[in-house]
Amino acid sequence: MSRRVEEYLKSEAKKANALVFVLIDSEISNMDASIKLARGVEQAGASAILVGGSSATDQMGMSQTVQAIKKSVKIPVILFPGNITGIVPEADAIFFSCLMNSDNPYFITQAQALGAPSVLKFGLEALPTAYLIIGQGTSAWFVGSARGIPLGKPNIAAAYALAARFFGMRFVYLEAGSGAATNVNPEMVRAVRRAFDGFLIVGGGIRDAGTAKQLADAGADALVIGTLLEQDGKLETLVEITKTIQGRTA
Repeated sequence: MSRRVEEYLKSEAKKANALVFVLIDSEISNMDASIKLARGVEQAGASAILVGGSSATDQMGMSQTVQAIKKSVKIPVILFPGNITGIVPEADAIFFSCLMNSDNPYFITQAQALGAPSVLKFGLEALPTAYLIIGQGTSAWFVGSARGIPLGKPNIAAAYALAARFFGMRFVYLEAGSGAATNVNPEMVRAVRRAFDGFLIVGGGIRDAGTAKQLADAGADALVIGTLLEQDGKLETLVEITKTIQGRTA
């Protein structure tokens, strides 16, 4: 299977301190708003658009949103499904994720087994990802039946990341959750970076350029921004984040 998107992400990450991914929830944004947002974040410097969410259930709506976004931007469109209903055609790739710290085996291997035939049928590039929920109280934590890793226990996150590395997973995603009150802290990112030599993604609770730079400097390869844009739709903060973490002045 092609690794075109994976190689693109790795190549882009080598050019910058960290990349910015923007998450669009097809059940929160309507079609026109999603297209407008996708075009805006591409111009603002985002390297990829993620479509999905922990509670996405409208498969038809998600499929239509993905198709529309794909026609509107040149950067990769990557599925970020919370369940098998989030697997739809037309996207460039999918974070084929194992929620490693879930108490429910469905989110560790069963959903993946049910979804794998669709990934193959739709020709999606699978990005093998260890998905780790940090903290608790968010939709991802609740829906995924996660035993959230305490924010102050970086060595636990590092142990999971090391296990992911030994399993052969090439991506680790540290997720504080959509709308999280507190982001993953730099100490945890540094601990995971020491244990994991693949592509490290951090998301949840990132609302300003200062926080983003701390996480990038700690070793994150990409930061995911979602709720910040859902709440006000303004791109100024995203532009500031992108410029700051990538050391650009224009």
